Amino acid sequence: NIKRNILLNPGPATTTDTVKMAQIVPDICPREKEFVKMMQGIRKDLVQVVHGDPEKYTAVLFCGSGTMMMDVCLNSLLPEGKKILLINNGAYSARAVEICEFYGLPIIESQFPVDQLPDLEKVEQSLKENSEIALVYVTHNETGTGILNPIREIGALAHKYGAACIVDTIASYALLPIDMEKDNIDFCMASAQKGLMAMTGISFVVGNTELIKKSAQYPKRSYYCNLYLQYHFFEEKGEMHFTPPVQTVYALRQALDEYFAEGEEAKWKRHLSVFEEIHAGLKQMGFRDMIRRELQAGLVVSVQYPEDENWNFDKVHDYCYERGFTIYPGKVSSQNTFRLCALGAITPEDIKAFFIVFQEALEHYKVQMPIQYK
Repeated sequence: NIKRNILLNPGPATTTDTVKMAQIVPDICPREKEFVKMMQGIRKDLVQVVHGDPEKYTAVLFCGSGTMMMDVCLNSLLPEGKKILLINNGAYSARAVEICEFYGLPIIESQFPVDQLPDLEKVEQSLKENSEIALVYVTHNETGTGILNPIREIGALAHKYGAACIVDTIASYALLPIDMEKDNIDFCMASAQKGLMAMTGISFVVGNTELIKKSAQYPKRSYYCNLYLQYHFFEEKGEMHFTPPVQTVYALRQALDEYFAEGEEAKWKRHLSVFEEIHAGLKQMGFRDMIRRELQAGLVVSVQYPEDENWNFDKVHDYCYERGFTIYPGKVSSQNTFRLCALGAITPEDIKAFFIVFQEALEHYKVQMPIQYK
């Protein structure tokens, strides 16, 4: 009898009761063989989700959020004297720039408007002109806007010029179908609480094992967030270097079981149907998208605020929240937007129920409908 809330924010996502209840387990020391065996199975399954060859790729888990994985990849995988080409067209790729600045890592920032795809010719030009680039970093699904970046093409360019490709798949892993080889990915990262619909507190990198081993010789820029050190401890001991979030790991195990039971294709089809229902509801009410529909990933809709003096996001949010639905503010500094997301254990029927409440909220606060724009 756990109250079910419909989270339309970009993570953490709505979870099943079975995932929640998987955390209620007898206390156990994480150094026990039973727990270590479960972690080994999770690592293999995380590689399988993105169709990685287990002889070539491995998964390394950490305690923390998705941002920690950005930190781990950026600080761990850059050789001495080399540079990162960082493709920036949104709030989360901008965060990667900030991480590099904090570490003092040399980057070449290839910046594009937040509502447009990266220009592949400019990306290639940067690679052609800068032979010292060893890493190319790109965000797959920019959840600040919902735009889907062309990772396969960017990865191909990285490999053409001898660089490794790191992809932030935090908002696409276990949502959009991903294939490490076909998509030209050397490293991708994610968090348990998004596409896998598990609990917050555990994140991971799926990456090229040989490149991880090679990174043992690179400068050590962090103690806790070093990819090779964590990988090496997993290989030697079968577990995290430091104390794992035990109950969260059990929830992740259950979530992975449910992922494979639903199936990659069926799960993506469900998320896409939720996304289409969101668009249908917004269109009926007269709302406008910020991003052109053909550029959207199929998971996040960034919606322009109505030009109405009675519109107040916080009040509308609170009205919906009190009735079991969470909407989320935008993350674009140049425009006033809010976001509705098709993540989590939700269905089109949940979205229909949401729009009933959402319309009630707008009527309650006397926002004119259909929505007005100048």
